[in-house]
Amino acid sequence: MNNPFFKKNGPFNIANVLKLSNINNLENYSETIVNDIKDLVTAEKNNITFFHSKKYENLASKTNAQFCITTRKLSQFLPKNCNPIVVDNVLLATANITKIFYPDAVNDDFDDTVESAEKISFINKIKYGKNILIGRDVQIGSNCSIGHNSIIENNVIIGDNCSIGSNVILRKTIIKNNVNILDGCVIGKKGFGFYPDKKKNNRYPHIGIVIIENNCEIGCGCTIDRGSLSNTIIGKNTYLDNQVHIAHNNKIGNNCIVAGQVGFAGSSTLGNNVIIGGQTGIAGHLSIGNNVQIGGGSGVIKNISDNSKVMGYPAKSLKNFIKDNK
Repeated sequence: MNNPFFKKNGPFNIANVLKLSNINNLENYSETIVNDIKDLVTAEKNNITFFHSKKYENLASKTNAQFCITTRKLSQFLPKNCNPIVVDNVLLATANITKIFYPDAVNDDFDDTVESAEKISFINKIKYGKNILIGRDVQIGSNCSIGHNSIIENNVIIGDNCSIGSNVILRKTIIKNNVNILDGCVIGKKGFGFYPDKKKNNRYPHIGIVIIENNCEIGCGCTIDRGSLSNTIIGKNTYLDNQVHIAHNNKIGNNCIVAGQVGFAGSSTLGNNVIIGGQTGIAGHLSIGNNVQIGGGSGVIKNISDNSKVMGYPAKSLKNFIKDNK
C-alpha cells in the first residue's frame, strides 16, 4: 500500500542502492529489485531492514526482509531468507539508504499547500476559530472543533468527536475518535535523529507517522515526534498531562496516565495501565510492562516487569527506595 504521508522513490536494484550509499558487497544479488526500507517487524520480501542491537535479536530472527543492514557479529541471528549487508555503522548506512527512497523526509519543510479554513469545502461541518490553515487531502470527522491559529497539514486524518485546541500543529498524524488535543501541541514533526560527525551532523529521515487511538487526551504544550521507520503510537484512553515529550518510535499502551514534564527517549514500549509521575525520564529502547507505577522524578534506565512499583534514579522497587531513603 502506498504511504500518503511521504513520496517514495524506487523500486531500485540492490546494487544501485548500495553504490549510492558507498557500500560494496552483495555481488551475488546485484540485479535483485528492492521496493522499500522498513523496520524488522513490518519488512516484507524485496524490502531492506536494519538490525543494530542485540536487544532486537528476537525480532531480527523472524524478519521477512530480503536484506538487512547489520554488523558481521549480529548477522548470525538473521533467518536464512534475509541476506546481511555488513557495514561498520548500521544507523548511518540505514539513514543513507532511507534518503534514497525518501529524499523529502529529511528537511521536514512546512506544508505549502495549506489554505485558510474558509476555502475548505467541508469546513462548515466543523466548529473553528480564527486563522486556521488546512492542507490538501485532510480528513476530519463529524462533531469536531479546531481552535485559533492552528495548522492541520496535508494528509492528516482526524476522527469523530475530536477537539483540536489553539496554536496546534498537526503533521503526518492519524487521530482516531473522541480525542482532545489541547493548546500548543506539536504532533508529527520529525524526531531528534542524527549522527554526529566532526564536520557536520548527519540527519536521519523520519518516514513513520504518529497514531493516536480512541479516547485520548494530549495536554497543553506536548510534543509527539513521528517514527523513524516504525510509527509512534499512543494507545486507547491514554492521557498525557502538560509538557510531555514523546520521541520517535515510542509505543504507549492503553489506559496510561503520564503526568507533566515527563520525557521519553526514542523506541521504548509501555504496556497497558501504566502510571508515570511528573518529571520522570524514560531512557530509549526499553520495555515497561503492564500495570507499572513509576514515582515522580524518577530516571528509568532499564526494563521494568509487569505489576512493578518503582521510584528514584536509577529507578528501583518502591520498597527498596523507601528503605534507602529513611
